[in-house]
Amino acid sequence: MQTITIILNDAPYGSERSYNGLRTAIALQKEKALVNVFLIADSVYCALKDQSTPEGYYNIGRMIRGVTT
Repeated sequence: MQTITIILNDAPYGSERSYNGLRTAIALQKEKALVNVFLIADSVYCALKDQSTPEGYYNIGRMIRGVTT
């Protein structure tokens, strides 16, 4: 089994960097890879519980829960 670490460094909303990183992590998990997601700087806000999602964005908090379970 392959182990992959993804480092997120950007805020959950305002750009799609964290969203795309989490999409990649989810896709890799579906392919049976072991994925580590490391949150630094503004990306730690991705893990906040009960986020208010701006219109037009996916809920990054739900995506994080999907990756960590």
